[in-house]
Amino acid sequence: MALSLILGEAGLTAESLKTTATVTLESVEGGFAITAINLELAARVPGTDETTFTELANKAKEGCPVSKALAAVPITLDVTFG
Repeated sequence: MALSLILGEAGLTAESLKTTATVTLESVEGGFAITAINLELAARVPGTDETTFTELANKAKEGCPVSKALAAVPITLDVTFG
């Protein structure tokens, strides 16, 4: 939702956005813990280029309330733009 808002503010409308989250759960002292989250974002957004879109996507990731709530866990973002 944060990405849709940021795209709209930039005057852009996505034809498609597909995000997959891969969560790493590892055994740690005392039990298990989520140690990493990797987001894979595939997008088609007319009117922009890959560099600009990636900048906007990273801005959305940084400002996203869910990302902020999970700040103790490293979150990475891989973008496929086409």
